[in-house]
Amino acid sequence: MLVPDPKVVRQLLTRYATLRIAQAQNHSPTAARELEDVSYTLCVMMGRADLHDAIAEADALLDKGRPLAGRTAEPEGESGLSLAV
Repeated sequence: MLVPDPKVVRQLLTRYATLRIAQAQNHSPTAARELEDVSYTLCVMMGRADLHDAIAEADALLDKGRPLAGRTAEPEGESGLSLAV
């Protein structure tokens, strides 16, 4: 099975969260369509039919790349917080 690039997954999760926030603040048909596209891409990339499952799978993939307890350096400046909304 192919494993998605964590950087691409992180970008998709970030875009998904940004669009969800934007939609909650001010509904836009353009943003709604983009949210659908990002959601679909995330599902396909993670091999899941359900968006919530895809987000959970994406979080698990990103969690694998996080430093173990006791390490002080964070990879690429990551805070260790989930991006899923």
